[in-house]
Amino acid sequence: MDSMVKETIIISLGGSVVVPDRIDEEFLKKFQHSLNGQLAQKRFFLFVGGGKVCRDYQKALLDFGADNTDQDWMGIHISRLNAQVVRQVFDKQAFNTVLTDPTKKVNSRRDIVVFGGWKPGWSTDYCAVMLAKNMGIKTIINLTNIDYVYEKDPKKFPSTKPIGQISWKDFRKIVGNTWKPGLSAPFDPRASKMAEILKIKVVIINGKEVSRLEQFFAGKSFIGTVIQ
Repeated sequence: MDSMVKETIIISLGGSVVVPDRIDEEFLKKFQHSLNGQLAQKRFFLFVGGGKVCRDYQKALLDFGADNTDQDWMGIHISRLNAQVVRQVFDKQAFNTVLTDPTKKVNSRRDIVVFGGWKPGWSTDYCAVMLAKNMGIKTIINLTNIDYVYEKDPKKFPSTKPIGQISWKDFRKIVGNTWKPGLSAPFDPRASKMAEILKIKVVIINGKEVSRLEQFFAGKSFIGTVIQ
């Protein structure tokens, strides 16, 4: 099937999935295998985040007086480092450089295109939504380190209930409207507001459980949250 008629899906790949404490090569191998199984029908734009490593660096900068812009640039640099690793995982299937600007249309015919962070004020979630807007894409998969969206933070409220499906209106009540560098949320509040306006569906899946991603691709029930 020609790549120009394939369905294009955006994946926002959390940095904490790629680098929980060190680069998780086993996960990356499983992730590559999973996407390879879809390339006859689909192509993928991957936005790679900074994750916990990013937040550790940003905290150190903050302790020494860094402002939001300085912290953002640190996140951008780490996101790009992570993206370089992910791009190499797919090797010749991927576009030969990591892209950063989501406001430009992607002209590559490669089945995998990898993005890193762009500029201060733009999380990788927000960049993913902006590319979806510019390319007319209606589905974003957010691979993160949680099983579901919850009504409250399950670390603080162990009895909180998981949510399988939720509207953007109700989801935004949970995450609020304010974004700051290093924010850890199922999906960035600013990105959520834009996704609601654009009627984009976002699927939250625990990236470590690659079989759940494959169940979603197959149209089967899966553990995760659908926001739309």
